[in-house]
Amino acid sequence: MTPSATPSADCQGSTSCEWVYKTTGSSWFAEGSYWILLKPLRVALILAVALLARWALHRTIKRLVRTTTDGAVPTMLRPLRERVPSAAHEPGEFVPERRRQRAEAIGSVLRSMVTAFVMGIAVLMILREFSFDLAPLLASAGIAGVALGFGAQSLVKDLIAGLFMLIEDQYGVGDTVDLGEATGVVESVGLRVTTVRDGRGVLWYIRNGEIVRVGNKSQGWALVVVDLPIGFASTEEATAVLRTAAASVAMDPDLAPEIVEAPEVLGVEQMTVDGAVIRTVVKTTADGQFAVGRELRRRLAESLENSGITAKIAAARLFPGLPQRPAEGAGTGPGGPA
Repeated sequence: MTPSATPSADCQGSTSCEWVYKTTGSSWFAEGSYWILLKPLRVALILAVALLARWALHRTIKRLVRTTTDGAVPTMLRPLRERVPSAAHEPGEFVPERRRQRAEAIGSVLRSMVTAFVMGIAVLMILREFSFDLAPLLASAGIAGVALGFGAQSLVKDLIAGLFMLIEDQYGVGDTVDLGEATGVVESVGLRVTTVRDGRGVLWYIRNGEIVRVGNKSQGWALVVVDLPIGFASTEEATAVLRTAAASVAMDPDLAPEIVEAPEVLGVEQMTVDGAVIRTVVKTTADGQFAVGRELRRRLAESLENSGITAKIAAARLFPGLPQRPAEGAGTGPGGPA
């Protein structure tokens, strides 16, 4: 009589199931452990590894954000004013609050991306443990992603532009910027929208994807240019007067910290029908350009008025081409007094 075949457990290629079967000799226990014990352990292990990886990556990002706020910043994340040593009067000066907000915004985006990536991989691995066919799922997800990309491409464009704007530090809260349609002070910066308040108090909401160019007046240094007409007065006399007034601005103790290079009177910039125009320039810090510019214009105008050049300009405009007025008592006509 032929002996019956030795029963075996249906382990579906699992080495752990086969080990349990060899150890216990029970097929039903080995098969049951595969679904009741081994599969849950694998799922728990996948989740544990995913959470551990997520925690480690979040910790790294938080440390990067903290070091960015404290001052030890990688070159890529440094603001422009710190990457260029000659950009400001004191390159070590920066706005801690702006750096903190920028670093936290980038950190929040990176943490969200890490969470979505790690947990997405974990879910796919868990589905594979339960013998799900991932090919149709991935194909459907790809089609849905393409459809979503076409339908919300403007939103994706805004988010990507906002992310690169934050990384490159194109502008920040408190900067005076020119965005084309809107020019003013940045009040808030987001991944999708930037808000700017102009000189009249109007609050503009600009989508980051629609910003083609950015003129930032608050990064690095600024050059204040003042063009003053002097009529047909002596250019040498006017230049000497303007140089004295410009030098007084550089010696002002309240304005000296904002001046990077001393004011310079360049000379005659152009000739118009009203006479010569003399240009004066001064290199200042980005934050001090407006105060220095206003004070420089005031002192230059006062110097021209005190020297009498302003009166000559007014007289030339009121009586263009006429000779000098005769002295009192002189005849008014070719024949002498009437």
